[in-house]
Amino acid sequence: MKELIEKVAELYAAFEKDANAQLENGNKAAGTRARKASLELEKAMKAFRKASLEAAK
Repeated sequence: MKELIEKVAELYAAFEKDANAQLENGNKAAGTRARKASLELEKAMKAFRKASLEAAK
């Protein structure tokens, strides 16, 4: 579970960096990377939810 939380934090940091680059600098490639990171973050969050439910049992 700890590894999963670290992965989520890492993915969010990558998303935030690229999203800010797109917003502040108009960097289109950063926008593409941010969208990709958001999809990976979504998958990681679903895995976290599943692991969290299992741990709560």
